[in-house]
Amino acid sequence: MSVATAPRDAPSAPAPRRRSHHRGRLVVVFALLAGAVAYLLVEGLGSSLDYFDTVGQALEHKAHLGTSVIRLEGVVVPGSVTRSASGADFEVSGDGHHVVVHDTGSPPGLFQPNIPVVVVGHFASARSDLFLSDQIMVKHSPTYIAAHPTRVRGPNGKIVR
Repeated sequence: MSVATAPRDAPSAPAPRRRSHHRGRLVVVFALLAGAVAYLLVEGLGSSLDYFDTVGQALEHKAHLGTSVIRLEGVVVPGSVTRSASGADFEVSGDGHHVVVHDTGSPPGLFQPNIPVVVVGHFASARSDLFLSDQIMVKHSPTYIAAHPTRVRGPNGKIVR
């Protein structure tokens, strides 16, 4: 019996599939890394944004909000500000609604009637229109100050420019 040998020009047996196995692992690793980076970006950006509710939105969702801490945006109603040693009581309006705010923080120097504010706090209860706050934020861009020069005054009474 003679042993037959394959001709030299004949194709050889296929090479082992080690390369594609490694390539598949790399694809999986890169997909997991890309997913992790995307998740971190979304979570980081989402938690760094400051959201606020307008007066109308807060009143509309008051039952759902309960006593959760939120940021409430509105305009300080003229004639409603009463300052005390422990803070200030005032009303904010927006979207045709009013909310009474009891603030126990220290109002900023620019705080006054007829300016937009954001107050941080919560409703006294899910049924109450009283908003309990411990922080008042007043911030105006140069554009706002230029458009309303008589509204924004410093603690000394002078117009802020």
